[in-house]
Amino acid sequence: MEVANRIIEQYLGAYVHQKPATWGRYLMWADWSYNTSCHSTTGMTPFEVMYGRKPPSFPQYITGTSRIDAVDELLTQREEVFAFLRKKLSKAQNRMKETADKSRRDQKFNVGDWVLVKLRPHRQTSAAGAPYSKLAKRYYGPF
Repeated sequence: MEVANRIIEQYLGAYVHQKPATWGRYLMWADWSYNTSCHSTTGMTPFEVMYGRKPPSFPQYITGTSRIDAVDELLTQREEVFAFLRKKLSKAQNRMKETADKSRRDQKFNVGDWVLVKLRPHRQTSAAGAPYSKLAKRYYGPF
């Protein structure tokens, strides 16, 4: 539950970073975003896990089609938030890609080349086998 709360807190921060006192207005959207986002652990959304089907999607709202002003305002605000989030997510994806690409380099190996294998004990304990992983060798080989 702490992880879900932390993620929802991050979502709310994206919505209300300029006006933190308005977080309550965006809580339902942050909750919806969390529950309808695919999680890497399960490969499914929490909604799918709970109900066994894909979450319903919202049709795009056309401003002024509701007779109730409060509904019109809420749905118009929702569309603005979705547009804002799409823009923010696109920028964040581009930043993450640029950051990841800075440390990448193309490696070309030929058959018969000797290489060292880097094992990360916190990810791959079966291969490392050292009880004190901080002091274990970082590279194994050459292979």
